[in-house]
Amino acid sequence: MSRRTVEDKKRSKEQGKRPGPRMDPIHPAPCLPQAKWSPGPGDQGWPMMCQVLKESQKCTRRRNLPKARAMDFITSTAILPLLFGCLGVFGLFQLLQWVRGKAYLRNAVVVITGATSGLGKECAKVFYAAGAKLVLCGRNGGALEELIRELTASHATKVQTHKPYLVTFDLTDTGAIVAAAAEILQCFGYVDILVNNAGISYRGTIMDTIVDVDKRVMETNYFGPVALTKALLPSMIKRRQGHIVAISSIQGKISIPFRSAYAASKHATQAFFDCLRAEMEQYEIEVTVISPGYIHTNLSVNAITADGSRYGVMDTTTAQGRSPVEVAHDVLAAVGKKKKDVILADLLPSLAIYLRTLAPGLFFSLMASRARKERKSKNS
Repeated sequence: MSRRTVEDKKRSKEQGKRPGPRMDPIHPAPCLPQAKWSPGPGDQGWPMMCQVLKESQKCTRRRNLPKARAMDFITSTAILPLLFGCLGVFGLFQLLQWVRGKAYLRNAVVVITGATSGLGKECAKVFYAAGAKLVLCGRNGGALEELIRELTASHATKVQTHKPYLVTFDLTDTGAIVAAAAEILQCFGYVDILVNNAGISYRGTIMDTIVDVDKRVMETNYFGPVALTKALLPSMIKRRQGHIVAISSIQGKISIPFRSAYAASKHATQAFFDCLRAEMEQYEIEVTVISPGYIHTNLSVNAITADGSRYGVMDTTTAQGRSPVEVAHDVLAAVGKKKKDVILADLLPSLAIYLRTLAPGLFFSLMASRARKERKSKNS
């Protein structure tokens, strides 16, 4: 027997001693034995599996490392410095605006109409404290003199103040406005800022309101300020310097039931001074329209009704309105920053302006519902 044959027999015997794969009686392919437990630290393949897991984790860390480094770089060297830089620039810009506004108002000749009460009186106080040279206008000379005594007696300001002048006239008398404008110019020789604040409110239904009431509201709120503005504009154009301010109302942008004459006068005011702003741009004359919401003043008490009589009632909305002191400071800031159109109202009135434009049908339905509620409350 050859050597090769003996080696083959030995190999076959050794193979016969090893347990072979179990044969499936149905499928001729061998069935591999299935594991009855998970590998553990005591198993022979455990170190290899741990090594594979470590290599996998290292590979994952290597893949995520560039992302982590990029995020660290952005956070540490780009985003935070950029954020703080933007905040710093914004703060510096606000500071410069504040300084420029203070310098703009200091020693400026400011004319305020309707200065005897309400918002006009508070505007006189804040402009006086800012160092402006005031010319106070109104129908009641005694009330104007009392206001001047009150201003000059106060010592709460840190800047140099100037004794105010007073000019008495009625805005509804358009014939007297030209003479009043000449008297205003004689006080300091020129006017830097004209604040058209005087106005009158109205309550009533359209069907019951006589036309004379509509005319009276328009004379006070629209034609009077327009006439005074036109009388003072030539001197501003000659100097190529001036600032016209119109105290309008949120009702100059939206109309509320039972305020027809008032809303119409404020809509006209908004339109006129918007046109004036465009035409005066070539002469470097600023125009600012300020539209406050409800202010806690006697505006509703002094309002006129459908027959021209005094309303004499403090409306709930007016009583809950903003403080005139707060609004006056907002007016001062808007003038100092030379803003063009400013809304000083709460969230709901401000949203109503956009609702009137974006969803007019819904806005009209809400106003009709408001009219029904007010009519029902008056009849009950």
